[in-house]
Amino acid sequence: MATESEIRLEGLADDALIDRVHDALDELFGRTAGVSDEDAMMFRLAVSEVATNVVDHALAREPIQVSVALDADAESLSAVFTDTADPALIDLGAVSMPGDDAESGRGLAIALATLDELVHETHSGNVWRLRRLRRDH
Repeated sequence: MATESEIRLEGLADDALIDRVHDALDELFGRTAGVSDEDAMMFRLAVSEVATNVVDHALAREPIQVSVALDADAESLSAVFTDTADPALIDLGAVSMPGDDAESGRGLAIALATLDELVHETHSGNVWRLRRLRRDH
């Protein structure tokens, strides 16, 4: 259920979407009282990693549409990404931080480490649900 603080974005899976997500996070934190610097930083990091993964892995013959819903309440910060890409075959239970010499593969491991909940669902695309409980209340 949407709250007064919910911010929704829609667009193509491209670098401009990542910039819009960062701007929307600034707006969300500006209109949500008492979000600690730590909660804001950790949530921003997780959202950024998932947004970047959605854009980087949006390989298709047609443009990939993405919708993003960001929300905050007294208990948590949340984000939901929905895209029209082919379903990603990911086992979040098997995600771990790669070795120091790896050039990629850290995004989901970072998101898992900074969130209280990360869920990936596949339907006619991908749905990513992110939630961080606020430590500031």
